[in-house]
Amino acid sequence: MDKIRIGIAGYGNLGKGTEKAIAQNEDMTLKAIFSRRKLTHSLYQPIDEISKWQNQIDVLILCGGSATDLPEQGPQLASQFNVVDSFDTHARIPEYYEQVNAAAAPAGKIAVISTGWDPGLFSIARVLSESVLTQGKSYTFWGRGVSQGHSDALRRVKGVKDARQYTVPSEAALQSVRNGENPELSTREKHTRECFVVLEDGADATRVEQEIVNMPHYFSDYDTKVLFITQQELDRDHADLPHGGFVLRSGQTGDNKQLIEFSLQLGSNPEFTSSVLAAYARAAHRLNQKGESGARTVFDIPIGLLSPKSAEELRRDSL
Repeated sequence: MDKIRIGIAGYGNLGKGTEKAIAQNEDMTLKAIFSRRKLTHSLYQPIDEISKWQNQIDVLILCGGSATDLPEQGPQLASQFNVVDSFDTHARIPEYYEQVNAAAAPAGKIAVISTGWDPGLFSIARVLSESVLTQGKSYTFWGRGVSQGHSDALRRVKGVKDARQYTVPSEAALQSVRNGENPELSTREKHTRECFVVLEDGADATRVEQEIVNMPHYFSDYDTKVLFITQQELDRDHADLPHGGFVLRSGQTGDNKQLIEFSLQLGSNPEFTSSVLAAYARAAHRLNQKGESGARTVFDIPIGLLSPKSAEELRRDSL
């Protein structure tokens, strides 16, 4: 069996996690790692030469950030490669989908956008539970953990040298949902955000803090704490990248209360996200092999296409 030839665009935490994920999938092989930075890695290639690799890569996994990288790279690279990404700015997914679809469809390429665990697996859990319990309320809680996308957004703020952002769920709100109380919860009542920020020399801390807490789509709708620390403290206390969360659907069938709960506890957010990206890379390749093209989300892809097993094996072993 020919292996799926994978390329990685971007070699931060997500790109490094994707390299590990590919190594754990026997039907995949890593062909090249593209980066703006010059790497010592044996598979490194300058990203401005990526177009030369169109005939050598089956699926390109985009590992850039959602704040500035993917809005530019997604449509551009979807016109040349089958791509998979983890674009996670929820409010902008519809417009991003249209932009990527407009690039991928006429080029005959498949582009799977906004996959990972949220958006991604949690999105599937929400739709599944709402479809089963049509009468009820849905809730999503994230954390406590490090958000890659929000941490990246922090590092884009002028004057910020390095940063980590933790999403913290409200235990009282979560327990209220589990108790079947179906509370009305605002965005601010469900989570708080903690930002640990290392400033560049001479940066105005007051300006940086105000820019962070008022950032739309990321922090403006939450109670946000900004804590300024040293690089040494960040490296010592915030090197790990754990995360997780819960999707709950509290509903009723007849006279009975029902609760669906889907949860994740992740030792490494980027490594888990990378594993999801690798599974959807397999699906993207299979769809394109069947002659399909255009943008896709997790709602458009049958779950069986994610598995390295055949349909016959899945019916025998997992159904």
